[in-house]
Amino acid sequence: MANNQQIEEWYEMYSQDIYHFLVYYNRTHDVDDLLQDVFIKAHRNLKQFKGEASPKTWLITIARRLSIDRARKQKLKKWLPIKEDVESEQTISPEQQVVSDERDDELYTQINSLKPHYRDVVIYRGVMELTAKETAEILGWDSKKVDVTFHRAKQKLRTLLEGQRRDLIEKG
Repeated sequence: MANNQQIEEWYEMYSQDIYHFLVYYNRTHDVDDLLQDVFIKAHRNLKQFKGEASPKTWLITIARRLSIDRARKQKLKKWLPIKEDVESEQTISPEQQVVSDERDDELYTQINSLKPHYRDVVIYRGVMELTAKETAEILGWDSKKVDVTFHRAKQKLRTLLEGQRRDLIEKG
């Protein structure tokens, strides 16, 4: 009974964050089944949770592994993170929405083109705003490696975005 209560508590606390991670990582908003699977797997493996990492990072690790398994099964090779529409509550003009969508598409296309370990760190640190320590726990790295990789990934992403903008200006 205590296990059920613990998982229910974690679900209340972290399901929103896990959902957003799954949306970014799987390039679809249709992640309800995966979200459910994360908490089912957590319930089944609760005895293995030693508390060395936070429950949130443990759950994100489970979500990441389930996502990878799902991708392998479906033979997906490209993952394109999708941004949750933060601006939906704000009133913006259709023109502003088009420009915003184009910028988002450009950003996410370039994030997707990064090496997998760069992409993962950008999603965890830049999109989900996890700490270096939380990211390190998920990836099995030390915090220093996370910081260095995040810095390099941001530089690479900046270079890619600048190059794409130059190309658009030259074609325009």
